[in-house]
Amino acid sequence: MAPSSYYRHQQQSQHPQQRSRRCLKDEHLLILIRNIWQQSRQIYGARKVWRALLRDGHRVARCTVEHLMRKHQMQGVWRGKGKRTTVCDPQLQRAGDWVKRRLSAESPNQLWVADFTYVTTHQGFVYTAFVIDVFARRIVGWKVSKRMDTDMVMDALAQALYARCPKGVIHHSDRGSRYLSIRYTERLRQAQMKASVGTKGDSYDNAPTQTINGLYKAEVIHPNGLGGDG
Repeated sequence: MAPSSYYRHQQQSQHPQQRSRRCLKDEHLLILIRNIWQQSRQIYGARKVWRALLRDGHRVARCTVEHLMRKHQMQGVWRGKGKRTTVCDPQLQRAGDWVKRRLSAESPNQLWVADFTYVTTHQGFVYTAFVIDVFARRIVGWKVSKRMDTDMVMDALAQALYARCPKGVIHHSDRGSRYLSIRYTERLRQAQMKASVGTKGDSYDNAPTQTINGLYKAEVIHPNGLGGDG
């Protein structure tokens, strides 16, 4: 980053009025979009949010609404499908697959797998991230959050590291952008863990987490057999 870019960012952070008209307009529009999305219980996608803005007298391009919702991780429900949680960024560098579907371990702290799921509530989606020790299928770290972001998976990892203090563990996850983020991969390196990333579109690649997700919903969220979240 050029020094001038850094100082310009600092100056604009301290004096928001110095930002470009486009940035100020997008910030105002983002507030309107988020309000509509929240009022719809996070059901509306970009098209319905855009139409709601037009009804309220706000003239805005649909592509602008799509861009802002995508940038700030706002997404409507998918008809006939679960909510999309694994969002892969093809430009992110990925570790190799050191597991190759061999999802077993001979001792604790040898192989950990990580994933997160969601449940639907009256106030919108709630996400739960897990870190699981494959040896005993034990949850060693978890975090519940209203936001599907890197902080959520980082907190679950932090809890696992605090509980176990391991070294040399293989950490296996899917290709979700949160697990491939710079912050997350750097934390794995600091903890002397070996990152492993599964193959694309392989439902068997991270099977232990899918089992835990299913048990979590069946036994904790929907003990009476109700619900059908992803």
